[in-house]
Amino acid sequence: MRQDFSHVTAEDLARLFPVLLAEHDPEWKEAYLEQEAYLRSVFGEKLARIGHIGSTAVPGLAAKPTVDILLEVPKGVDLAPYTRRMLDAGYVVNHPSSDLIMYLKGYTPEGFRGQAFHIHARYLGDWDEPYFRDYLIAHPEAAAEYARLKRALKERFPFDRDGYTEAKGAFVKRCTALGRAEFPGKYDVAER
Repeated sequence: MRQDFSHVTAEDLARLFPVLLAEHDPEWKEAYLEQEAYLRSVFGEKLARIGHIGSTAVPGLAAKPTVDILLEVPKGVDLAPYTRRMLDAGYVVNHPSSDLIMYLKGYTPEGFRGQAFHIHARYLGDWDEPYFRDYLIAHPEAAAEYARLKRALKERFPFDRDGYTEAKGAFVKRCTALGRAEFPGKYDVAER
């Protein structure tokens, strides 16, 4: 069933989908693994690499209860047939500037329903998010600092997901740079 948000105002979206934070839930890893299996069945041989990213991928870290997935395809792959399948399966499509396309699950015109997923579809590349995740896993003190920052920002931006994300930007950028320095070329396909 396709979700239709065309009649929902930006104000209504903010109220329907506030900034939520939850203590780490080990079930997020299981949810990722189930979603990964599904995505492999949809994208088949066109799936070049897939990974669990974001705060739900960092053990012990408080997070928005949304499982973020980086789904990478080879350059030039036409995503249209896969997008039709995702839409028919009830996913919502978004087009942020950082992704080719983003598939969302768990969003309904009445608010969140079930486990939420953000599936970032991109061409195979050396993306920042895995370095950030790996840095937080390797440095629990940085993960704890990030949790404190997120809790403070949730209070400041309870209904402004964009403001919340933007306010985390400097911290994320700093830890990503540290992760790239600590794990040079780990996700660069040219390095392999």
